[in-house]
Amino acid sequence: MKESVKKLQPYVPEKPLATLQAELGVNRLVRLSANENPYGTSPAVEAAVKNWDFSGSNRYPDGDATELRLAVASQQHVDPEQLVFSVGLDEMIVMVSRTFLAPGDQVLVAAPTFSEYGLHAEIEEATLVSVPTLADGHVDFPAMAQALTPDVKMVWLCNPNNPTGTSETLADLEAFIQQVPAETMVLIDEAYIDFATDAAKLTAMQLPSRYDNVVVMRTFSKAYGLANFRVGYAVFSKTYAPTMQAVRLPYNVNSLTQAAALAAVNDQNFVQTTVAKNAVERTKWEAFFDAQQIQYDRSDANFIFFKYPQADQLADYLLHHGYSLRTGLQSDWIRLTIGTAADNQAIQQLILSYQNDA
Repeated sequence: MKESVKKLQPYVPEKPLATLQAELGVNRLVRLSANENPYGTSPAVEAAVKNWDFSGSNRYPDGDATELRLAVASQQHVDPEQLVFSVGLDEMIVMVSRTFLAPGDQVLVAAPTFSEYGLHAEIEEATLVSVPTLADGHVDFPAMAQALTPDVKMVWLCNPNNPTGTSETLADLEAFIQQVPAETMVLIDEAYIDFATDAAKLTAMQLPSRYDNVVVMRTFSKAYGLANFRVGYAVFSKTYAPTMQAVRLPYNVNSLTQAAALAAVNDQNFVQTTVAKNAVERTKWEAFFDAQQIQYDRSDANFIFFKYPQADQLADYLLHHGYSLRTGLQSDWIRLTIGTAADNQAIQQLILSYQNDA
């Protein structure tokens, strides 16, 4: 067994809602801790799944995900050969870490950010180098550039970032990339970019065609509401795409998932409606936090990261009143997935009640 994995703690998934609800003794429990889509999944996806040809269950799926590949390539204006599909972005993080990292390498991140980047660096016996974000949650690009050394073989940029929700401009991203050595991979995780106000202007989707060392990643788990189906993809340069296809497990994305994702791609109305509702509710949350003088990072995602003294106590209060939020990402900070209008209003009233009782 690798020394690097002996001390790892297994990922502890959240308890099923029904189990947690029974333990708490609440009539209703809403999970707003995992950045899931509160508006469900496209009806087109439901129809595609129900109409899926079960007779093919004994056959392996299309290993190239051909129909989905062509649909995504058309949507994102990239060459189909640049696309590599994965079981959610979790598998993609595993694949790129396994491919591009060796023991003793360094992985550079802006902290706080998604913990799996560091986890898989550790598994590959690489060292995580964390550069704190600025006071407003944005990436400190000058400090990131200063942290670049010959040992840094991978840089992770989550845009919008999880958990801060802050987004960086394409110009700032590209200016930083131009300072990164060509042999150092830059992974841009755009899991939440659909929710950004200027998503089309922010995306780095075209950069892998210009920089061999740039990879852009997307998921169907968030705006598309397909978290349960586990499907994501990355856009590589044509230099590295064949290598990643060789590393990828064959038949990793099953036929039912491919059918669901294809239906989701073809129903952009659902995505646009989700994004519009999220934007309205995000603005309401900003107004609430401003009125209560609660510090928060200005989000471009479907969640808001806010600071609250004794955050764990507030989160526990909300949990016992039917709402599960995410703590433990940064001391005295809570990440709140933006829910429906009714749930958001209810949580705001609960926070006010908590403050009054405190």
